[in-house]
Amino acid sequence: MDLVLKEKHGFSYVDEGEGEVLLLLHGLMGALSNWQDVVNEFKGEYRVIIPMLPIYDLPLLTTGVKTLSKFVHKFVKKLELQDVILLGNSLGGHVGLIYTLSHQEYVKALVLTGSSGLYENAFGGSFPRRESYDFVKEKVAFTFYDPEVATKDLVDDVYATINDRNKVIRILAMAKSAIRHNMSKDVHKITVPTALIWGRDDKITPPDVAVEFNQLIPNSELHWIDKCGHAAMMERPKEFNALLRPFLEKLKK
Repeated sequence: MDLVLKEKHGFSYVDEGEGEVLLLLHGLMGALSNWQDVVNEFKGEYRVIIPMLPIYDLPLLTTGVKTLSKFVHKFVKKLELQDVILLGNSLGGHVGLIYTLSHQEYVKALVLTGSSGLYENAFGGSFPRRESYDFVKEKVAFTFYDPEVATKDLVDDVYATINDRNKVIRILAMAKSAIRHNMSKDVHKITVPTALIWGRDDKITPPDVAVEFNQLIPNSELHWIDKCGHAAMMERPKEFNALLRPFLEKLKK
């Protein structure tokens, strides 16, 4: 991974480039490196920041999507960020939605890709065969349209994570929190410009989810990427960036 982590004010984060802030939020099992191609594409024109969300560090009783949103607000205030353009994938999108609803004065625009918040078909409520490497490999491949994107390094990371008892109980608590926290009755209050960039073959947050978000969020636009699963910025980075760029350009006008 080319990204360099900074440690400051008790936060770990990537901070590249200068200018308007693109604040990127990773998913439940996602690494900061999932956003590598977005960072590389835009760090010459924007300040691209990726905080490490404390998914594995929260007390079990407070492990949930609302707690992560509060963490993001502390991060934004500590770094004195304003008018951020918030990008979220999967759980990161869900946290971005909650954050935007609570703090629209800090958010200039929102970009969601494979976001939870309405419906998701994730691992399920448990990892019944987490000791089986082949089972984990199959589940990681399920994330993508092209199973080859599920590299051995990626599968190894997920396998190690879900076989760490401390981590897996928090992953399950976070996943259940996300499922319980359905936002269908709230997202109509989001007024900032919103781009939905979705894999047409997403099996975790299927296309119907994107269509519903588009119908519910007033100032939203929906873009599809063919032959693409749940993490468009990883699986189809060129197409993702090509759709993101004109949305960002419109915000400058």
